[in-house]
Amino acid sequence: MLKIGLTGSIGMGKSTAAKLFADAGIPVNDSDAVVHDLYAGEAASLVNAAFPGTMKDGAVDRHELGRQLAFHPGGFKRLEAIVHPLVRKRETEFLERQRAAGADMVLLDIPLLFETSAEARVDVIVVVSTDPQLQRQRVLAREGMTEEKFDMILSRQTPDTEKRWRADYVIDTSHSIATTRERVLEIVADLKTRIAKGDFRNA
Repeated sequence: MLKIGLTGSIGMGKSTAAKLFADAGIPVNDSDAVVHDLYAGEAASLVNAAFPGTMKDGAVDRHELGRQLAFHPGGFKRLEAIVHPLVRKRETEFLERQRAAGADMVLLDIPLLFETSAEARVDVIVVVSTDPQLQRQRVLAREGMTEEKFDMILSRQTPDTEKRWRADYVIDTSHSIATTRERVLEIVADLKTRIAKGDFRNA
């Protein structure tokens, strides 16, 4: 079973690309959605123990957690030590389900793929990218986003130029959704051809 790793910096259109892969029939494991679920469940008390005051009504208050991390960026490593093992467990369960179902390929949506050395867990890397000015425009249009917060997030992410260089495939989302969909379908078709030719014998 081929494992596609999808990544891209904030505001590049990764969520849109992941949905288009799903529309093309590729099972998708969305790490961000898993984290949201964990914050509303088993991770909430663990995060609150490490960052007091971040739990509200039994779930992690992401705004409060973000505020604390903005003041103490060193806390990211503590947070990752709590969350990443739980995310990996969910990912393993997803892969087991899809393998049992006979899927020929799956997509793992991993925002910090390079930053967490997750490239070792996938067979192919797809990077979503766009023009830096368009990226900034998209991100700053989000509720609660500031220039400072955006710059802090970027500082923790591998530069887009490096991601593109390390990718097997790049999806440029600077244009229309239709153009992005065409590119996704091209990649899926190419991967199916390569699977049929035996390019991924160890996948």
